[in-house]
Amino acid sequence: MRRKIKTTNVSLSQNVEEYLDKRLEAIEKLVDPENPTLLVEVELGKTTKHHQSGDIFRAELNLTIDGNSFRAVSEKGDLNSAIDEMRDEIINELRSYKGKRQSLVKRSGARIKALLRKFYK
Repeated sequence: MRRKIKTTNVSLSQNVEEYLDKRLEAIEKLVDPENPTLLVEVELGKTTKHHQSGDIFRAELNLTIDGNSFRAVSEKGDLNSAIDEMRDEIINELRSYKGKRQSLVKRSGARIKALLRKFYK
């Protein structure tokens, strides 16, 4: 797994990097981390330099695997909650994609089975 971390208007401290690594472990359960095509790009930062309150921290994750792209963006009041929401959003996207792929395989298997039944009746 290749990982790129970019920061905008904020410095990446050791605590934030460890927190991000811990949250990205949940993604590794859904995808194969040994896949050479897996690319995880994370951007952390502030939306503006002059705002003091509100949703000013932004976390964005772009995940590319086998030619498929997944994206999650979150804006929250603090960086850790933005990272958490981003992780939840990307996990939902990955699970949805996995479910669609499995249902496609099941539907095509059912069609083949129905076709074979016509020939052997």
